[in-house]
Amino acid sequence: MGIRVQGWLAFGLSVFLGTLSWGAQAAEEGEADVASPPSVELKIANRSIFTFHGTLLGETPEARAKRADAVIEEMLEGTEDLDVTLDTIQDSYLVLLGDRRAFIVSPKDVDSADGSVREAAEEAAQRLRQVVAESQEARSLRFLLTAGGFTAVATLLYIALLRLFSWAHEKALSWLPKRMRKHTSALKIGQTQLVDTSNLFPIVRRLLALLYWSAVLLLTYEWLTFVLQRFPYTRPWGESLNQYLLELVRYLLDAIVSAIPGLVIALLIFFIARGFSAFSKRVLERLSRPGTISWLNHETLQPTTRLTSLAIWLFALAMAYPYLPGAGTEAFKGLSVLIGLMISLGASSVVGQAASGLILTYTRTLRPGEFVRVGEHEGTVTEVGMFTTSIRTGLGEVLTLPNSMITGSVTKNYSRVVQGAGYVVDTVVTIGYDTPWRQVEAMLKEAARRTPGILQTPSPQVFQTALSDFYPEYRLVAQAVPSEPRPRAELLTLLHANIQDVFNEYGVQIMSPHYLGDPAQEKWVPKERWFTAPAKPSDQEGAKQ
Repeated sequence: MGIRVQGWLAFGLSVFLGTLSWGAQAAEEGEADVASPPSVELKIANRSIFTFHGTLLGETPEARAKRADAVIEEMLEGTEDLDVTLDTIQDSYLVLLGDRRAFIVSPKDVDSADGSVREAAEEAAQRLRQVVAESQEARSLRFLLTAGGFTAVATLLYIALLRLFSWAHEKALSWLPKRMRKHTSALKIGQTQLVDTSNLFPIVRRLLALLYWSAVLLLTYEWLTFVLQRFPYTRPWGESLNQYLLELVRYLLDAIVSAIPGLVIALLIFFIARGFSAFSKRVLERLSRPGTISWLNHETLQPTTRLTSLAIWLFALAMAYPYLPGAGTEAFKGLSVLIGLMISLGASSVVGQAASGLILTYTRTLRPGEFVRVGEHEGTVTEVGMFTTSIRTGLGEVLTLPNSMITGSVTKNYSRVVQGAGYVVDTVVTIGYDTPWRQVEAMLKEAARRTPGILQTPSPQVFQTALSDFYPEYRLVAQAVPSEPRPRAELLTLLHANIQDVFNEYGVQIMSPHYLGDPAQEKWVPKERWFTAPAKPSDQEGAKQ
């Protein structure tokens, strides 16, 4: 019977304890569901001591910070020496200032990932000891006078260094031009100086100014840091400035060291691309020899080499891009997107012009030195570029034509079908039907013979290109190789002048008649006038007669 009663008592006690534990757990979960109060930082004499995160004994972090601030300020106003000690209370630590509690460091104030409660309490106590020491220094006249003396000496040294930097900067500005002129005058190819000091000196002057102001700013930064650290109240500011500079230098050094492997890989990729580019150039030079590839010759070799090299370097850039410093940053990505957008918006016409340039190059429609007519423009081709083609007219003009315009219009080439060097020259006259056509042809050939620069082999030819209502149309076609560098316009001027002279000599007027009514006499040529001078019957025509 007693054993049974004891069992029932044990069972009831276990149920009661389980209920209590469940209730405590529910209470903790309920407290966790309530929004936690904001954290509050405790700062004494411009120095951060500790940051309260949790509510303790019904006090919020704000109330705990105010209470700690009041206690510490009250204790610091006294004259006795204060010791900062730690005392444990369960799982928390009391930070004691003298014989009074300054504040409590509880587990709620410490993140388990940042360290233990004891470490946080020791760090807070160490900062508080530093505040106590600085408060004693602030009340020490000897310490303040010593700090003022160090500040005065540092200021005098700062001013002296500023003047030294200014003197060195002015001295360098007066000394560098002489040295630059002396050394750059020796860099010559023949009588041509490679480097112009008038263009180089402004760049060097700006670099010296940048170096000077960088040194001044760094010196000012260090002087301000040193002065602020001399006095207790401003010492945290000086320490933060010094710490920021050290962190910046450390960050730069870490960035440089971490970027070295990527730069090495990128340089290796570019080095391999350079080797492939040189190898492809030699291969294309061999393939451009006559009898190897029809479309690759000395005219298309240069653009083909450039395109191949461009493709290799673009591929190398795409391969090396991930290894470049800052390639993964948002700024670099944004810049890449911006450049891509700009290219996509403005590259349609550029790509079209480039494609037209490639068409002109590989179809060999135009060649430098040839005389062509594109639309209403004619002249000698001086350059066939990727985007434009330059044509020099005989009127003192140089025309720059877009390649898309050339591929979209009819191009007349006067130099392609000639025998040997030179180009084709032609002109058109219209003479009435009352003038024998044989006489007109003979006079046009005579004018071509008198014009210097027009070849007689192959002989000039006259074509009757139209029989209009009022007159026939005669076109004189000849091959010209000027004996001196003479534009086609000058040659045409001489040819037209000789045509007028010849027609005047034989009494034939150059006119395109138009009739408002039937003429009194029919406009025709009788047979006896068919061979009027200077026309001569050919052997075939003489046999027919």
